[in-house]
Amino acid sequence: MQNPNICSEDEISQLVESFYQRVRDDGMLGPIFSEHVDDWPSHLGKMVDFWSSTLRGTARFRGSPMIKHQGIEGITDRHFQRWLQLFHETTANIENGALRERANQLSSRIAESLWYGYQLNRGSDQLPRNLSKLLKKVSSV
Repeated sequence: MQNPNICSEDEISQLVESFYQRVRDDGMLGPIFSEHVDDWPSHLGKMVDFWSSTLRGTARFRGSPMIKHQGIEGITDRHFQRWLQLFHETTANIENGALRERANQLSSRIAESLWYGYQLNRGSDQLPRNLSKLLKKVSSV
């Protein structure tokens, strides 16, 4: 449920900045993002809009994350798991408990959805694998 009072725009900006700094510094995800993000200020602005829309219901985000992620070759479940781990490590430092809890719930759903979509787009004959095992581990962080 979106809630305009769950957090401030400044809190969302801090979450996005902190998280993507972790991503950029990460040995597994950093190279992938470096290859696909040419304009970090623009990307961060879009991510602030995304999380503002998702958490606060501002409807500022315009775009299709599924299509963007489907275009990246060689992603595995480990990449989505690492993304989630870094996200939850970032939110662990948030003092606003309601924001931390809701952002963690949404990040898990987002990662699962993007991973399913990625697999389906790759034309696999197998049913998509889920991230459930890691989601349980990450949610305890």
